[in-house]
Amino acid sequence: MNLGSLKPQAGARRPRKRIGRGDSSGHGGTAGRGHKGQLSRSGAKRRAWFEGGQMPLQRRVPKRGFTNINREENQVVNLGSLMILPDSIQEITPDILLQYRLIRNISIPVKILADGDLTRAFDFVGVNVSRTALEKIEAAKGSVKTL
Repeated sequence: MNLGSLKPQAGARRPRKRIGRGDSSGHGGTAGRGHKGQLSRSGAKRRAWFEGGQMPLQRRVPKRGFTNINREENQVVNLGSLMILPDSIQEITPDILLQYRLIRNISIPVKILADGDLTRAFDFVGVNVSRTALEKIEAAKGSVKTL
């Protein structure tokens, strides 16, 4: 047995419907499109969002608020989650955070937030730090260097 000899099970496939091949075919005349109506004509098409003249969804729902196109997205890391890092690590960079899966993407900026307690001194390089987190880092004898 090889791939070339495989065949579908008997009755699993039926011949395609040949439409518009005369009245005796069973699909002649209107070729399965019915009489008149929007989709009976040749070249007829409807846009995927068209609702038959009903007010479309994108116009029915209320529009509210404002989306700032200049919004800066940050990846958030809490101080408490840094305590899983081994004792040998003193300097925290985005590369270290990515290596230990505390962030997902090196190209999105990182911000350190103050949730949790910091019991070791870390030197933070190349990350943003909230004001409260900065106080906790300095209380633990750590430092922050922004690029």
